[in-house]
Amino acid sequence: MILMTDASALSQRSLTAANFRKLCQWAVMALKAPLPETVRRRAALILMDDIGAMVAASSELEVKQARGGLARSWGPAEAVVFAGGARRLDRYSAAAANGMAITWSELDEGFRGAPCHAGAYALPALLAEAECSEASVSDVLRALAIAYEVTARIALAFPFATMPVHPHAIFAPIGAAAGATLMRGCQADRLLEAVSGAASMAFAGPFGHATEGALVRNAWTSAGAWIGLRMADWAAIGIGGLDITLYDVFVGSFGAGCTPEALTKGLGKDWAVSGGYHKIFACCQYAHSAVEASLVLRRRLEREGRHASDIEAITVETHPLGMKLTTVEPNTVLAAKFSMPHAAAATAVLGTGAAEAFTRDKLADDRIAGLRRKVQLLPYAEIGAWPKDRPARVAWRFADGETWTEICESARGGADQPFDAATITAKVEASSGSVFPNLPHMLTAIVKGKNAALRQPWREAVVEMVKETAA
Repeated sequence: MILMTDASALSQRSLTAANFRKLCQWAVMALKAPLPETVRRRAALILMDDIGAMVAASSELEVKQARGGLARSWGPAEAVVFAGGARRLDRYSAAAANGMAITWSELDEGFRGAPCHAGAYALPALLAEAECSEASVSDVLRALAIAYEVTARIALAFPFATMPVHPHAIFAPIGAAAGATLMRGCQADRLLEAVSGAASMAFAGPFGHATEGALVRNAWTSAGAWIGLRMADWAAIGIGGLDITLYDVFVGSFGAGCTPEALTKGLGKDWAVSGGYHKIFACCQYAHSAVEASLVLRRRLEREGRHASDIEAITVETHPLGMKLTTVEPNTVLAAKFSMPHAAAATAVLGTGAAEAFTRDKLADDRIAGLRRKVQLLPYAEIGAWPKDRPARVAWRFADGETWTEICESARGGADQPFDAATITAKVEASSGSVFPNLPHMLTAIVKGKNAALRQPWREAVVEMVKETAA
């Protein structure tokens, strides 16, 4: 029980609880109706992109070792791990293994309206649960879109002035609980108990763990997937949270702000999946505008026959979120992905912001390391409204005194400049095709909305996806 004497706080807490109940009631009703076609297609792109992200990271040493540990204690074979060999584990272990991989490479989709990767939080648990049921591919897409909605609206309802905790730590259990519970089919009170119970198990994961390279940050989506599935179990037998739990956790414990109307405003009209973004650069999205500007400069460098070794200094003017990415000597690949100096230097040297710019060997590359130390971060002077709220101005000063400058006001991949399906397909082909040749083809058919692909049982679709030879 929280003792409150402030009447406005009591009113806000009560309104948040009421709106959370309405959100859960809407979610359960929405599960019974077809998705609007634009929403279905967006959910399918998220499905494609995030499964691709799982496979992309599946060969990372730590991901393989974590998967091996889970495999040593697995129960009945229920769900696939999206990694070479396509081993089947019990749903809890499979969800945890896929949850470990899904954000590892920083290639998963994200939500632009608030710091939240709702697809990555919901999918590991949701997909494991779907394999244990009679769910069709359409059922999976519907549960994904609705779980994404619940998760993103909770993130919007509790904004942080700064980010003391990382969104993976606080929202992963919530997204997983929403995904698993909706995938099972449920009443509104069960969904409320599962999601609020999961919120009470949010982690106090510092945001700085990402910039400092603590790999436990990549485990928060793994643990969250396990918690979400267990909350689906426990809520079914009456062990769950309350309608006021969200307020008490986020405002009372984490000190977040509160906008209760975000939980219900425009429900069923303004779908959160439409506000997502996709990434072709394997780093924090806060650095993407700087990477795009750097790529323009790099192309000029090549045209003029100059070399990155000629660069004397790099200045990156960036937005407040980008100013957090200050690490100059990253000690892990995660730290490199959250380092503006590394992203700027690696792009200048290699001419790419893709996965190969952030591998272990690039941390010790003398060309990149030397240039990292020449990067200065400055605040961008005049930041616009969305979608121009994450701009970057990159300047390269050469040894002869010449300076080149490029501006990117909004990185591609968001709702204002979305990647087309062909771009996402090519990305998944590159990251996953060598492991599972059928996977890009199967997921593309789902995105296109082919009836046979949508009607197919999810369990059968997965079997086809993870065949290790092409059909």
